[in-house]
Amino acid sequence: MSRAATIFLLTLSVLFSAASAAEWELVFSDEFDYAGLPDPNRWDYEVGFIRNQESQYYTKARKENARVEDGMLIIEAIKEKFPNPAYNPGSRARRPEFAEYTSASLITLGKASWRYGRVQVRAKLPTGRGTWPAIWMLGTNMRQVGWPTCGEIDIMENVGFDPNRIHANIHTQDYNHVKGTGKGRNIEVDKPYEKFHVYAIEWFEDRIDFFIDDNKYFTFKNEGTGNAVWPYDKEHYLILNLAIGGSWGAQKGIDDSIFPQKYYIDYVRVYKSK
Repeated sequence: MSRAATIFLLTLSVLFSAASAAEWELVFSDEFDYAGLPDPNRWDYEVGFIRNQESQYYTKARKENARVEDGMLIIEAIKEKFPNPAYNPGSRARRPEFAEYTSASLITLGKASWRYGRVQVRAKLPTGRGTWPAIWMLGTNMRQVGWPTCGEIDIMENVGFDPNRIHANIHTQDYNHVKGTGKGRNIEVDKPYEKFHVYAIEWFEDRIDFFIDDNKYFTFKNEGTGNAVWPYDKEHYLILNLAIGGSWGAQKGIDDSIFPQKYYIDYVRVYKSK
């Protein structure tokens, strides 16, 4: 590349950074510049067997599954026999007495939630058949109105049997995978299990834009037809989780030889529009 071209590209980069700084104001962040358990002022946990027929038991405040070290959050999935304290042999849910895997799901519910803005997470993903890491959001009214009426924004999903493909999706009352009407897009990404990438959304009144490394690859627009299509005029909270198996993650089985698997998160930043 010529010197002139290099200078031009650097100038563009500086201008883009300046424009971004002018547009957004930081309102929440975790740089993981400490050690130990995730900051309890920012993060809570989902606990147990939660959804999607997944095989892992999500633990709470257990360093083996979620910890901060070397400037990063690490969510680690482990193959181990782990007792299910909620086991009930008479339950229709038929959850096992012992889990075969443990992992963690960190949430900001009750700590922080947002309506509109930019949400970005820099992460390196686990890999291998059976892994299902995600960065996503749910409406804070989920317990009152249920899913998918509350709205779901999948900033990043990846399944280990297709390791170089990243998925962005939204789920609403009218548009969701159960009905076969889901809206989203997937894109090839260079070795996201070896390299860090920045996964982000920019969320406005009229649309949600999805990015990888500032490359916009999907937009979902507000059709102006009400909550069944656009529940995104209400606050949502953030979820960082590493699932094992489940309705999607286990479509090609679980390879037990891959464990343990680590999901590295360098930072989480949320901005509001100035």
